[in-house]
Amino acid sequence: QGRFFWQALVHQEIPLLKELGWHISFADNFYYKALSTDSIFDAEVIETDDHDFFSLGLNLTVDGRKMPAFPILLGAIEQLPKSALLDREKEQLIAPESLIYVDLDKGDFVALRYKSIQPLLKQFIELFMPNALNSDGTLQLSRFQGHQTLSMLDDQGMIATGTSKLRALADKLKGFQKVTTVPVPTGLNATLRTYQHQGLNWLQFLREYQLNGILADDMGLGKTIQTLAHLLIEKQQGRLTKPVLIVAPTSVIFNWANEIEKFTPQLSYQVLHGSKRQQHFNCLDRDEGQEPVDIIITSYALIIKDLELYREQPFYYLILDEAHYIKNTKTQLYQAFLLLKAQHKLCLTGTPMENHLGEFWAQFNFLLPGFLGGQKQFTKLFRTPIEKHADHERKLLLNQRIKPFILRRTKDKIATELPPKTEIIQKLRIEGKQAELYESVRLAMDSRLKDIIAEKGLKRSQIEVLDALLKLRQVCNHPKLLSLDGAQKVEQSAKLDYLMETLPEQIDEGRRILIFSQFTSMLGLIEEALIAANIGHVKLTGSTTKRQEVVDKFQRGDVPVFLISLRAGGVGLNLTTADTVIHFDPWWNPAVENQATDSCLLYTSDAADE
Repeated sequence: QGRFFWQALVHQEIPLLKELGWHISFADNFYYKALSTDSIFDAEVIETDDHDFFSLGLNLTVDGRKMPAFPILLGAIEQLPKSALLDREKEQLIAPESLIYVDLDKGDFVALRYKSIQPLLKQFIELFMPNALNSDGTLQLSRFQGHQTLSMLDDQGMIATGTSKLRALADKLKGFQKVTTVPVPTGLNATLRTYQHQGLNWLQFLREYQLNGILADDMGLGKTIQTLAHLLIEKQQGRLTKPVLIVAPTSVIFNWANEIEKFTPQLSYQVLHGSKRQQHFNCLDRDEGQEPVDIIITSYALIIKDLELYREQPFYYLILDEAHYIKNTKTQLYQAFLLLKAQHKLCLTGTPMENHLGEFWAQFNFLLPGFLGGQKQFTKLFRTPIEKHADHERKLLLNQRIKPFILRRTKDKIATELPPKTEIIQKLRIEGKQAELYESVRLAMDSRLKDIIAEKGLKRSQIEVLDALLKLRQVCNHPKLLSLDGAQKVEQSAKLDYLMETLPEQIDEGRRILIFSQFTSMLGLIEEALIAANIGHVKLTGSTTKRQEVVDKFQRGDVPVFLISLRAGGVGLNLTTADTVIHFDPWWNPAVENQATDSCLLYTSDAADE
C-alpha cells in the first residue's frame, strides 16, 4: 500500500483479524483512526455578490457529523493514477471495489469505495476544476456552469437547496432546441430568411436568460441584420435604456452605420472615429433633456486610446464584430475588453477558431467568465487531448458544453434558403493620407476640367473627363496605382486592408475565391499582400504564358485564391471549383463584370463588388 499502509491495515486487515478471534489493542498514542461514512452526499447552492459566479457546497456525513466533501474528493483525486479520470483506458484499470483513503485531521481518515465516488470525481475534475476551492470547502463556479452543475447533481440523486435561479436557467437550457419564436420587429426594412429569423430567436433567448454567446454564421449570411433586428426589439420593448457599444475593424465601422440607416432607422447611432471624435463623446451622456444615442460604433484600434471613457460607461450590450481580434489573451486589447461593463455581450465572427482551441477559450472567457475554467485547466482538459491526441470523447464533451452558447450556420447547410447568386456590395470609407490624396487629386482635376470644358465644350472633353475619373478610381483602389511621387509614398488602402482582413476567414470556411481587377498593377499589389500573409494563389493576366497550367492548379485545389485581370479572364473561363467572386473594382460596363462572374461560376456563389 506504500503511503497508505497504516490506513489499509486499520481499515481492512485488523477487522479481518478480529473476525478470526484476535484480540486487538491500540497504544494510547496510536495515530490512525478510521472514521465511518455512509457515502451519501448533499448539496447546497449559495448565491454570491459577484453576478458571474456562485458557490456550491457539497457535504458528506463522517462519524455522525457533516463535513465539506470537496476537500475530501480532492484528496481522493490525488490518490488516483495521473490522468486516470481523463483517459478511459487508464480508468478501466481501476477496479470498482478499490478503496481510496483520504487523510483528514490528526490521523483521522475516511475510506471511500471508488465505485461510489467515481461519477463525482469525474464531474469534479472535468467541470469544477480543483483549484477553485474556497477556504470554507465550497466551490466557486461560473453561473454559466449552473445548468450543468444541477444536471450532474440530479444524475447523482442529490437535491440541492438554494437553486431557484439556477434551476430556471437549467430547465430552459434543457429545452434549447425549442427556443421561442419571436415576431420580427415592426419597422425592420428587410425580410428575414428562415435561418436569420432563427438567429433572432436565439439572440432573444440569450438575452432573456442573461447569457452571452457567439453568432458564428459564415461570412455573408447576415450576422449584421440579425443583430440589428435583435437590438430593434430591445428598443421597442423598452429594455435599451443604456447605450450599445459595437466594436469593429476600422474598415467596416461605417458599414454598420449604413446598415442601421438602411434596415433599422429607428435606432440612433454615433460613430466615434477619427481625430475629431472627441467632440461627439457627449453622446454617452444620457442626461435629461438630451436625446440618447442607442448605438455607439468604434474600432478596435481606438478602444485602448479611449478606454478611460468607455470604462466609466455601463453598456446594455457590448458587441464585438470580427471577434477573432480578441483571440490572444495576452494583448492589451483583450485586457481592455475585460474592464468594460456590459449587461450583455455578443461576439460576431465567421471563424470562432482560426488556429487552435486557445483562441476559442479566449472568446468564451470574455463572454462567460469561468465557464470553461482557467486557461491552464482548459488546455489540460480539452485543448491537449483534442489537438494532440484526437480525443473524440473530450471533443464531444466540449461540444455539449458550449452548444447553447454558439450558433454556427454554414452556407452549405442553408443553401436551399439562398438565391442562386448572393451579391454583396461592400462600401468602404477612405481615410487619412489616402483621403487627403483623393481630395487633392479631385481638386486638381476639377480645376483642370473646368478650363478644358470652357475651351472645348463638354462633348469634346469626354476623354479628359474619363481620365479624371480613372485617376480617382485608382486612388480608391490604392494610391500606388498613380505615378505621382506623392502617391507612391502613401501606404494606406481601405480596400486592400479590408480584403486582407476578410480573406483568411473565407479561406477557413473552405471558400474557393476569384479576385478580379481591371488593373494588373493592383493585382500585383494584392499578390504582394498574399505572399506576406502566406496565402497560396495563382495569377492570370494578359502576360501569362501558361494559361492552362495556372487554371489547372486552381481547379485541382492546390491554392484557394485566383487573381484575374478582367480583360484577360473576363470570358472563356469555366472555373467550376470556385464559389466566391470578388470584384476589387467595378468595371465601367456592368455587363462585362456580370459576364466574368457568371462564366466562371456554374453554381451558387458570392459576388462582392468592392
